Amino acid sequence: MEKLAQRLGLRTDPTIFFVSAGLMLLFLMALIIAPEAIGNVFATGRSWVVTNLGWFFIFGVSFWLVFLLWVALSRYGNIRLGKEDDRPAYGNISWFTMLFAGGIGTVLMFWGVAEPVFHFANPPHGDIEPHTVEAAREAMGFSLYHLGLHTWTIFTLPGLAFAYFIYRYDLPVRVSSVFYPLLHERIYGPIGKTIDIFAVLGTLFGVAVSIGLGTSQINAGLSELFGIADSVTSKVLIITVLTAVAVASIAGGLDKGVKMLSNLNIGLAVGLMLFVLFTGSTVFLLRGIIETLGIYVSNIVPLSFWNDTLAQYTREEGSWGWQGNWTVFYWAWTVTWSPFIGLFVARISKGRTIREFVLGVLFAPSVFTLVWFAIFGWSAMEIDGIGAAAREQLGDQAGMMTAAVMESVPLAMFAFFEHFPAATLIQGLAVVIVAIFFATSSDSASLVIDLLCTGDTEPGPIHQRIFWGVSEGAVAAMLIVLAGDAGLVALQQVITVIGLPIFIMVFAMVFSLMKALMTEKIKIVRPLQAPDLDNL
Repeated sequence: MEKLAQRLGLRTDPTIFFVSAGLMLLFLMALIIAPEAIGNVFATGRSWVVTNLGWFFIFGVSFWLVFLLWVALSRYGNIRLGKEDDRPAYGNISWFTMLFAGGIGTVLMFWGVAEPVFHFANPPHGDIEPHTVEAAREAMGFSLYHLGLHTWTIFTLPGLAFAYFIYRYDLPVRVSSVFYPLLHERIYGPIGKTIDIFAVLGTLFGVAVSIGLGTSQINAGLSELFGIADSVTSKVLIITVLTAVAVASIAGGLDKGVKMLSNLNIGLAVGLMLFVLFTGSTVFLLRGIIETLGIYVSNIVPLSFWNDTLAQYTREEGSWGWQGNWTVFYWAWTVTWSPFIGLFVARISKGRTIREFVLGVLFAPSVFTLVWFAIFGWSAMEIDGIGAAAREQLGDQAGMMTAAVMESVPLAMFAFFEHFPAATLIQGLAVVIVAIFFATSSDSASLVIDLLCTGDTEPGPIHQRIFWGVSEGAVAAMLIVLAGDAGLVALQQVITVIGLPIFIMVFAMVFSLMKALMTEKIKIVRPLQAPDLDNL
């Protein structure tokens, strides 16, 4: 493999690169040949995971959040991720836009309207009446629980571990480096390489699910605007064009390509959010932002430990019907992204202290997410009709957003914009934003996968980076063409099952990181002695 890598002009670990690429192709071929059979196998596995270990996912993410806050606020928070004289390479604004756009920008565009409306119409707590004020509050609480601090906890923990071991221990840019205190030199052997290969595959398939969601939403928008058919051909063309954009960004590198796309995208997203705020019910939404903060703060602790324990006595779908389909699936899917987002965030965070890193990565995107959901979620529920009196006043217009979400989640955002001025223009802008978010996530993931294979802080040759960018697009496109919807469904089942070992791996990072931190010699800063006033 060494000779083949040299012949191809690669600068990488041949074992990690070729085994990852080979397994990706083998799995893809199996998924294409028998998507339904594989889907059934992994559906059974997923059912077992959510039924027997759903509690582990719920507890785990909440435990990580408490651990991170403790580390940040403890004396360890002063430790710099790098040498003592290192300083951040990126300003706070660029840093925020890059970690956010490379994170869950596509997810916010997809679920910003759909999730609050879905919970509004189908309250997670079965004793709440749909479409009521109570249902609206609960919808906001659950939406933010799913996409606020807990989601960013899943990214922050591995990100902190990567940055710490890479920049303070000078270890390779690989997931296996995080386990140096536990494995020592074995991170360079078969165990370490297995961890890294698994991280590469998890990233590839985790991003593929999001590519499927983003492509569906873009296709739905183009169908709404131009009557373009929502078809396999259209989706493949969309993936081809956006993969080309991502590849161009990859060739530009982190400083030029990804940074430029991220800054552009976050600017457009903020503009879209402000448009909804000022052309909608502005005062209602401003009040809603403040109230949403209160809803989130008051709900985050009980929801963090809510396991729907009595569901087997109260729900027709069984003990893990609702939470297995929502929260557990969210955490399992999100954790497959954690090597990608964690390494990407670590790559752009050298020189920051642990306290800056943890508080910045946790709270900055979460605050933006809260404002986003408050503006889009409350607006969508107001259009739908909150409470019996409002729905009676709306007449036939009541329930329009609920109907749109139930008909097509990808189309929900575009149906929402039909209720605002310049609807066609804004729908077109939304398509562009989703497309750039898609391209940014793709190029960020490609750069990170390349780093996982090279083990270096600098990306490999351009053709090596482009290979991973094209691979991501090819995985999504081939699934859509050859396996159709069954392929994407099967992939989602796989993601949930794959999420379990990755979740366990991230859990182990807590103990590895803690073991390393306890060896740090941190200077104790003593308070200044009070002056002797008598001698002044």
